[in-house]
This record gives sequence, structure tokens and C-alpha cells, in this order.
Amino acid sequence: MKTLPLLSLTAALAVSPALAAKPAAPKPPTAKSETPSEKKPMSFHDLSANRLDGKPEKLSSYQGKVVLVVNTASECGYTPQYAGLEKLHQAYKDKGLVVAGFPSNDFGGQEPGSSEEIKKFCELRFKVTFPMFEKVKTKGDGQSPVYAFLSKDHPAPKWNFHKYVVGKDGQVKAAFPSAVTPDSAELKAAIDSALAQP
Repeated sequence: MKTLPLLSLTAALAVSPALAAKPAAPKPPTAKSETPSEKKPMSFHDLSANRLDGKPEKLSSYQGKVVLVVNTASECGYTPQYAGLEKLHQAYKDKGLVVAGFPSNDFGGQEPGSSEEIKKFCELRFKVTFPMFEKVKTKGDGQSPVYAFLSKDHPAPKWNFHKYVVGKDGQVKAAFPSAVTPDSAELKAAIDSALAQP
């Protein structure tokens, strides 16, 4: 009886290329990489500033409110506007408005005082109760981040008591020069419009 020839060990152990393991298929891209989310625009709420007492405050604390930002000075012809700003603050604070004062010595050197002197002046002379922050640079070298943001798409202050209306979403809605007083119809209309927005 004849025996069949044995296959060589090499042939017996050979693996057909067709049976070779295939590399793992690449994973499909995730939804995140397919549709990248749009970058959120910078907001007033992304910033922070120091109060007159030196304590830092995140401006995100004003989310959902309308903020009237004003660069103030103690020795300016417009300084009596402090009284109007306080009156505006009292009339609108329960409706969602915050008046925020940022003293500045940029114009005519009319805010030379220290934080303590500014605080005393505002409280004794005008009974100011709205938030007041440390002295800032509103323009040029050393411009504060707050004013760099405010003046990005709107005119930078040209004098003391320039006003910005910041909406509930942290974006600037309107800007007004110093001569527009706190009791002016156009400023109140801009505030009312911002308060009406979600």
C-alpha cells in the first residue's frame, strides 16, 4: 500500500495571503470633528476688574443685566452727572440695570485722587451707591481690558463721562459721548431697548 507524500512543514504552516488578518478599519470621525462648534465671541462677562476697595470682581456677575459703563472724574465740568447717574441707577436697578463707574485720569488730569479719595468724594458729594471700580486707562498704552473690549467696535471715549450700554449678553449695544446726560431721552431709549432684549 502506497502512502501519500507528506506536505512539507513549511507548506503546512503557510498562511494564505487572503486569510491574513486585515488591519482594523479606521473609526469614523466623531460628530464634533465633522461639525466644529463656532467659537463664542468675546463678552464683557469674560472680563474682571477691581472695585475701589481693591477686591477683584468677575464681570460675569452681571450676566442677565444691562450695564451702563461710564468713565468718571471728580474735577470735570461733567462731574455733576454723578447725580444723574445715581438717579438713573435708583430708577432702573429693579428693572435690571447696573451703572458701573470707572474713574479715569486720561482727560485733563481731572481724576488725580486715590481710590480712597474717589470713594469718599462720590459717597459724600453725590451719595453714589452704584458699583465703582479702580482707576483705569481708557485709551492708548496700558488701556484696560475692559475699555479695549468696549471700544473694539464703538468709539473710544474722547472725554470723561462717555457712556456704553452693555446688553444682557455682554455685548455693547450703544455708546454715547459725554454731552449725552443720564436723563437724556436717547440714553433711556437705548437702556429700555437693551432691557427688552432676552
